[in-house]
Amino acid sequence: MKFSFFLLLFVISSFAFAQNNYIVKTEDGRRVLLKADFTWEYIDADNSDSANALIAKESNTCNIAEDFVEPELNNKIQSQLKKGRATIEFVKKKVAKDFNCTEDEVLLLSASEQKAKAVYEFCANGTKVSYKRIGNTIIKSGKLF
Repeated sequence: MKFSFFLLLFVISSFAFAQNNYIVKTEDGRRVLLKADFTWEYIDADNSDSANALIAKESNTCNIAEDFVEPELNNKIQSQLKKGRATIEFVKKKVAKDFNCTEDEVLLLSASEQKAKAVYEFCANGTKVSYKRIGNTIIKSGKLF
């Protein structure tokens, strides 16, 4: 009995150590080594042009055109959300409160909305910020609670 238990334990633990590393390519063409211990590193050397483009892409500032129009949301979903105070107006109030600005300074950049959940991207005080709605609960993306 002990022998079979230790044999089973050995086989199971050998699977954990036998994981492979993977090399994947990002959208901008750089190669990344994904290690079995859940860490990663770039394989290719950084060239300054792609690094500058990546920094510009990841910047948190809003560059909005003069003729920008906020996207229209589904009126049926918005009317259902009125009961729980989770319409886009309430979300904008929350964003304005979090960023110490008025509701007029908060612009909706994009939205992915369903009845049960949604993800909104806003520009508040010149900063891009993402909020999510699960049911009637509205939180900033990246926060658990």
